[in-house]
Amino acid sequence: QVQLQESGPGLVKPSQTISLTCTVSGASITTDPYYWIWVRQPPGKGLEWIGRIVHDGRTSYTPSLKSRTSISRDTSKNQFTLNLNSVSPEDTAMYYCARDLGDGSGCLDYWGQGTQVTVSS
Repeated sequence: QVQLQESGPGLVKPSQTISLTCTVSGASITTDPYYWIWVRQPPGKGLEWIGRIVHDGRTSYTPSLKSRTSISRDTSKNQFTLNLNSVSPEDTAMYYCARDLGDGSGCLDYWGQGTQVTVSS
């Protein structure tokens, strides 16, 4: 059974960095062909794809957040981490990590439970 668990601070001040880690169990983040992604859902809005890290370590980001986003991984811990810098209240959202099948379908077969991040002074 594949499980994903997000962790990180729930409250971040404006201009600081949101740093969230996704710990994966039951599957290796280096296994082809899977992608490991971050998505978010602001209050009252739909899901927004943030970015991904592929089994071989390549990354990709949504253009609107690309300048502020980085995704990295620690293969020894089977974790991947989202850093979103220079945040504002508009970055307040529920943040999720998930696994993409990596077959071009965009299907996300496993999700974490999500973690609420609020940006406020």
